[in-house]
Amino acid sequence: MIAVTKLLSVAAVAALLGASASWTLSAGERQPSPVERGRYLVTTSGCHDCHTPWHLGPNGPEPDMSRALSGHPAGFPLGALPPVTEAWPMHAAPTNTAWVGPWGVSFTANLTPDRETGLGAWTAEQFVAAIRTGRHQGRGRQILPPMPASVYAQMTDADLLAIFAYLRSIPAIANKVPEPLPPQ
Repeated sequence: MIAVTKLLSVAAVAALLGASASWTLSAGERQPSPVERGRYLVTTSGCHDCHTPWHLGPNGPEPDMSRALSGHPAGFPLGALPPVTEAWPMHAAPTNTAWVGPWGVSFTANLTPDRETGLGAWTAEQFVAAIRTGRHQGRGRQILPPMPASVYAQMTDADLLAIFAYLRSIPAIANKVPEPLPPQ
């Protein structure tokens, strides 16, 4: 009798879980594709805030979506970055793609699939390793502030692979970002 009760309890829980899953599906929700999931994650995780150059739009500063995720614009005058002081220990370029602080000057990377200047030659494994280790391609130089790699490292592998799938689907933009500069 106890075995039958346990079996019925397990069956009831399974039925509830199945009904719950069916209800979600019947409500019109579906599993997004990796590219759709990646787009959502890139949009909600603030990637455009730093990796898309900003310009002055009709309502003030805004991301220049014609250069979406292309990183720090090549040829931007570095003299425009103010020096670090105790009162202002960190500054950003007007494009919001270059940052100066005690670590030196960091430039946001080109995340588009351009093979020469972006992520086009990267593998998914290199991308995940870069986020997990905080190192360029998972083994190179340190990824510098203000990139919150340690925060994004908490994402699941599925989420990081979805972000990579999305980044591979956007238009490639040739834009060679400078290497970081050491502190002065």
